[in-house]
Amino acid sequence: MLGLRRRAPAGLTPRRALILGAVQGPAELLPVSSSAHLSLLPWFAGWRLDGRDPRSQKDFEVALHAGTAAALLLGQRRAIVDELRRLDGTRAAAVVLSTVLPAAVGFALERPIERRLGGPRTIAAGLVAGSAAMLLADRSPRERGPSDVNASDGLALGAAQAVALFPGISRTGATIAVARWRRFTRSEANLLSRTVAMPVILGATVLRVARMRRRTIKPPVRRALAAGAAASFASTLASQGLVSVLDRDRSPWPYAAYRIALACAVALKLRQAGIDSA
Repeated sequence: MLGLRRRAPAGLTPRRALILGAVQGPAELLPVSSSAHLSLLPWFAGWRLDGRDPRSQKDFEVALHAGTAAALLLGQRRAIVDELRRLDGTRAAAVVLSTVLPAAVGFALERPIERRLGGPRTIAAGLVAGSAAMLLADRSPRERGPSDVNASDGLALGAAQAVALFPGISRTGATIAVARWRRFTRSEANLLSRTVAMPVILGATVLRVARMRRRTIKPPVRRALAAGAAASFASTLASQGLVSVLDRDRSPWPYAAYRIALACAVALKLRQAGIDSA
């Protein structure tokens, strides 16, 4: 019939999964919060994702992180080997300690956090809070290097990764901010951020994949998972140059400004929605 609009598809289609997977790579490598982008992009685009099975959503996040982890292992293999070569007992203990708190908090609070704090308003607040933390922490002296890492640093980095479970904070941004707050140089803070993130990403991915294998996944969901994982792998691999950009001892101002601009865009959309409904 003329003038009848075609209704937009509901749910997570393979095309939408490809788009989100393409965003996942660079958003995970930079301190801009990949979780915020994965939540806000469908919201801004007006995708009809209501009624979606929460388990399918969690499976999709696992697929994206699996793609990211595989690409990081491949793309950063030389850096990983170099890090393993200098991994003495103290540094190894710091890495282990950095995983304890996020694992415990994630196990106990991940689902309540997602249910109660996953909306646009809280994500925008997390983006602004994370920006402020990065800028304030970067004012600390740059006087500590690789040989200065200790157990208390590991605990502090673990706390940062636990806080990053809150939407909009960013694991990369939080760990870099804590490392700078503890007076590490910018380049060492970036390296520490990647070092402590890898075990958490890999551990969470392996655990969730094992849980997924116990359930039957419907073919449409399986196709979306495959598309998202492939796109996440490709986008992360293609974005490896962003790691060197972070390592060039640059100020966090560009990332903080972007995060604040994104939060302002959320606020404007919420305000417009309030005016339209009035």
